[in-house]
Amino acid sequence: MNQENLYAPAEVSRWQSLALGIGAIATIACLIGGYFQPEQGLRSWLLGFIFWGGISIGSLGILLLQYLTGGAWGIVIRRICEAGSRTIVWVAVLFAPIMIGITTIYPWTQAAGDSIVAHRSIYLNPISFGIRAIVYFAIWFVIAYLLNKWSAQQDKTDNPEDSAKFLGYASAFSGPSMVIFALVVTFAAIDWVMTLDKHWYSTIWGMLYLVGWALSSFAFIIALMANLIDKEPFNRVLGKKHFHDIGKLMLALVMIWTYFNLSQFLIIYSGNLPEETPWYLARMTGGWQYVGILLILFHFAFPFILLLSRDIKRHTKWLSSIAIFILVMRLIDMYFHIGPQPFVNGGHGYNGFHPSWMDFVAPVAVGGLWLWWFFGELKARPMFPAKDPFFENAIKHGQGH
Repeated sequence: MNQENLYAPAEVSRWQSLALGIGAIATIACLIGGYFQPEQGLRSWLLGFIFWGGISIGSLGILLLQYLTGGAWGIVIRRICEAGSRTIVWVAVLFAPIMIGITTIYPWTQAAGDSIVAHRSIYLNPISFGIRAIVYFAIWFVIAYLLNKWSAQQDKTDNPEDSAKFLGYASAFSGPSMVIFALVVTFAAIDWVMTLDKHWYSTIWGMLYLVGWALSSFAFIIALMANLIDKEPFNRVLGKKHFHDIGKLMLALVMIWTYFNLSQFLIIYSGNLPEETPWYLARMTGGWQYVGILLILFHFAFPFILLLSRDIKRHTKWLSSIAIFILVMRLIDMYFHIGPQPFVNGGHGYNGFHPSWMDFVAPVAVGGLWLWWFFGELKARPMFPAKDPFFENAIKHGQGH
């Protein structure tokens, strides 16, 4: 298949311009709001960063998984995942406001006299926090750089042997890299979200984000592909079985996300330790209990029931609607983690359910800026790895019954 005919359709350029315009306007609104309410502004920006940055990081994880496991589903989404992974540098830029305002939103930075925080001071201090963030982004960047480099070199090959060689490099590299990736995600999730509560901790927290970010990425990929399936070159490559396969993976991640959340709740409930239970007690009162019920019903039960259907997973528009719905629930889940946490300069108790307008605008701001960069990366390379030894078989798989 001619690679010149595999570049993104014109719609992507229009989406890129639209995303930049919306993102810029929303960012200006956040800057104005943050000037008057700095802590709220930064917390809302963190919400947007965790959601959209998670799609970048999740895309990198899916890319590693695809090289490890193979499969037609992974070949047809590889270039979307690669584009997502190449936004890591931009995600680091979007993290800058959080790093600059670290003492404004993280309570452990202003906890002089707190014996628990003092005990953790070697790990929990602004300098160490910043150094770790640099290390996280550096590791993600190196992994993404190498996988994208080998993929680009594969595009330039003119024989199956060289093509298989670069595929072998990526596959062999992805094994140990997946272990490192999982560890880095765990530490990043703990640093960026869990430490908003200076005392609480959970040993399963990293796995929640590892699965949650992968789920966000799959949902984003499905929504994107479904809206491009009738355009060149997608209409010549994608088939119902591709969506069916990715839909099954999305169903599996919905169940795993539920399992980890339930496990965390049951372990803390059965332990009944005073340093662990306040996190959940705060989310069972003040209006947050309704958000919790919403997540149970619509982050798990509703998509779980729908995704059991083979017909729905093969119907691109239906599957796309479910994917977009899951993305909305993923954002609500992130807000459920961040919103109740105590304000550094607003008292010592957990917050009731009182959303700020910036909680709505900041994710739009971060999302607009992120999508602008992402669509630029998506246009930069062919949408499919035509030189991959398994590409033609992947197309045939998608057209099967």
